[in-house]
Amino acid sequence: MRTRREFLAAGGALALSACASQTPIHPFGLPAPQSGYVEVDGGRLYYEVAGTGPPLVLLHAFTLDTRMWDDQVDALAPEFRVIRYDARGFGRSSVPEPGRPYSHVDDLLALTRKLDANKPHLVGASMGGRFALDFVVSKPDAARSLTVVGGVIDGWQWSKAWLDAYRPVVEAGRRGDVAAAKAAWLALPLFAPAREKPAVAARLSRMVADYSGWHFTHADPERRISPPAAAQLGRVRVPTVAIVGDRDLPDFQRMGETIERQVANARRLGVAGAGHLPNMEVPDVVTPALRSFLSRA
Repeated sequence: MRTRREFLAAGGALALSACASQTPIHPFGLPAPQSGYVEVDGGRLYYEVAGTGPPLVLLHAFTLDTRMWDDQVDALAPEFRVIRYDARGFGRSSVPEPGRPYSHVDDLLALTRKLDANKPHLVGASMGGRFALDFVVSKPDAARSLTVVGGVIDGWQWSKAWLDAYRPVVEAGRRGDVAAAKAAWLALPLFAPAREKPAVAARLSRMVADYSGWHFTHADPERRISPPAAAQLGRVRVPTVAIVGDRDLPDFQRMGETIERQVANARRLGVAGAGHLPNMEVPDVVTPALRSFLSRA
């Protein structure tokens, strides 16, 4: 396991190899981007595909959708076949059917098979990091690499500070007040760094406004892996990196440290000045670092 922490300074030199970060982008000559829907068990997933090369799947954060990766797709498409999709219940994908169990791991597997994207690189942000981590834990040979950006570990024991901060979101959802739940969600300290950047705040607010709010008001019948990933991190064998903004909340900092400590061949990359959404807040730093890691993985 690599225990060395590499720190990325916004506007400064990248800690990863500079050669990949200087790779020129040639958008012309690439296949035309595609979009569509994939039918999965009890639902359908909206997806977009751009570029050519080894498959790379981008998984979005809670309440967000494919648009959170807008800054990365054009930069990665010259080297990878970039697939991004809306998870079940988000964006343009169908919402879960109450009482009908489903699995985000199975959804991801079905998506990759139907798009002929076997053994992809996986990049997941926050909730999407949980899905990606669950995938590589339960299917160790089905992915090429794993990147989690402010990622969540299923089975994590959340701090009292986080549970207290999140309580107004839960209470609003229980009342069926989706608007209040969204407002409380956006007001969390989790998004304080993003709110400081008007363009990022506007994108964030737009995605949350478009989110159905289904998970705020329904019991999610998701079938999770057992035991949870927190008890199985040692099963991860693919090259792994945990990217964490240095202004992200302590729980997410500790999850990044846990991945670095317990996953073989893993490292943690801190991003100076960034919060929970570093790929949106400082894409000029995160995107080259991500491209460098993926090119070498």
